[in-house]
Amino acid sequence: MIAYNPKDWFTFIFRFHKSDTFRRLLPLLFAIGLYSWLVGYMELKFVRTTQRDLLKNLTLLHSMLTFVISLLLVFRTNTAYERWWEGRRLWGSLVNSSRNMAIKLHAILPAGDHSDRNFFSKAIPFFAFVLRDLLQAESTRFTLDEELHPEFHDLDSGKHMPNQVARSINARIYRLHKEGKIDGFQLQTLLPEMQSLTEICGACERIKNTPIPMSYSIFIKKFIFFYTMTMPLGFVFSLGYYMIPVVIFVFYVLTSIELIAEEIEDPFGSDSNDLPLRKIAENIQKHVREILL
Repeated sequence: MIAYNPKDWFTFIFRFHKSDTFRRLLPLLFAIGLYSWLVGYMELKFVRTTQRDLLKNLTLLHSMLTFVISLLLVFRTNTAYERWWEGRRLWGSLVNSSRNMAIKLHAILPAGDHSDRNFFSKAIPFFAFVLRDLLQAESTRFTLDEELHPEFHDLDSGKHMPNQVARSINARIYRLHKEGKIDGFQLQTLLPEMQSLTEICGACERIKNTPIPMSYSIFIKKFIFFYTMTMPLGFVFSLGYYMIPVVIFVFYVLTSIELIAEEIEDPFGSDSNDLPLRKIAENIQKHVREILL
């Protein structure tokens, strides 16, 4: 995710970073400009005066459709941002649950119990790392932690990795309960954090595996395409060749909104505006180790 100062907005007008839609759309903008010039040239040169009044009525149609396309794009961007923000809230909950579990274990486990403290200091952040890999559709890399606990060497990378890590954490806590190191009341206080791990994982998978319905996404793209492609037909008679920059600008605005929505609707990817999952996981690792070790 790109870090920036939202108050320094004026400099953004003249700054083009790698995820800027202008750079991505530049070839299409040239193509739209060429298409608009060609349509304008053909109409001004070959269309008869009696036929021009009919084509001028297309501007009225565009005015009517402007409200419709605005509603569609507003709904599209709001839905995409809601998915992005929900993903951020879930990872914020994962940070809180990891800290709470570490704080409770720090208070419960004896200061000299280095074995259990070392296990949880590695297991709790390791859950965040494997969840991040799962959401980004990568195979889990055990090299994420150069001091990976031996208990995780036997994990099956072909299975659901977060479930296996959560299972190991739960098994260790219940084993400590049987050994008498954790009493029943202390076990009850740890249950919400233990349960939240799989709940957060499931909620993230719901966002990842449930994209915007394809028919809705395709409809918006078709709407934008035909809306902009028919603009030169009517506006050329009122604006002349000045309609070329107008069409380019309208196409740029509408398509940029759609591209931005596409990018943020999957907040767990590797795009510039996606959530910094690795940074969050590293912060969890840092804070958990500060608490337990």
